[in-house]
Amino acid sequence: MENDNIRKELVVSAIENGTVIDHIPAKSVFRVVKMLNLDENDTQVTIGLNLNSSKYGKKGIIKVSDVYFEKQEINKIALIAPTATLIIIKNYKVVEKRHVEIPDVIKKFVKCVNPNCITNHQQVNTRFSVIDKEDLRLQCHYCEKITAKNNIVIL
Repeated sequence: MENDNIRKELVVSAIENGTVIDHIPAKSVFRVVKMLNLDENDTQVTIGLNLNSSKYGKKGIIKVSDVYFEKQEINKIALIAPTATLIIIKNYKVVEKRHVEIPDVIKKFVKCVNPNCITNHQQVNTRFSVIDKEDLRLQCHYCEKITAKNNIVIL
């Protein structure tokens, strides 16, 4: 058979316009999908999981047609997938490529782990200082309770 030596590859179709989230840790892909509500979105979403990456071993990728994320959503991605790269596509061309960055202050979208915190009892938006970006530790502005990476709940 002549075709035995031909290398076979699956190619994920390019998107005309939208955002590609690349270099997501493989174990975090579905958490990013859920957090961004992409499972409830009407636009085309392509998910690649456990793809080979020379830099990270295994990675994930999410392509979202006709969607460009706001700063708040990008900050959420940074918390869950700090190695992620955002690639903005317009007319099938890359117009912007940037790494996500964990902000110094996080407002409104992370729940405080302290059940007695005012943010869990009144209509007060949460606010955290990021005290460790490497191991991801957040300190509540109101009760000063520290939330570790494994306990972060995104609202």
